[in-house]
Amino acid sequence: MVLTGPERRRRWNVDDQRRILAAAFAPGAVVTEVSRQYDVATSLIYKWRAQALAARGETMFSPVVLAEEPAMASARSEDPAILVELTGGARVSIGASASAALVTAALRALK
Repeated sequence: MVLTGPERRRRWNVDDQRRILAAAFAPGAVVTEVSRQYDVATSLIYKWRAQALAARGETMFSPVVLAEEPAMASARSEDPAILVELTGGARVSIGASASAALVTAALRALK
């Protein structure tokens, strides 16, 4: 198959990329809708975001610290089974008796 005509692949300059990223990740924005508006693939928008974060020295993941499991005798029922410490110093703790739905909702809210 031979394709004729103008090349489909576009070159986005840095200013256009920044404008599209600002629109895609503005509060209440939907990346899919922004990608349709600017006729750019959603995967490319996410790639640009990862590149921008990497250029600023930021990551999209948080480091995980594994702590030793406490001895069963010292564990109390009110001790959290999961303790998430956020960068700003805030903590989220989830008890061992929490339902799977509550754990799922709490972890999704942290995304």
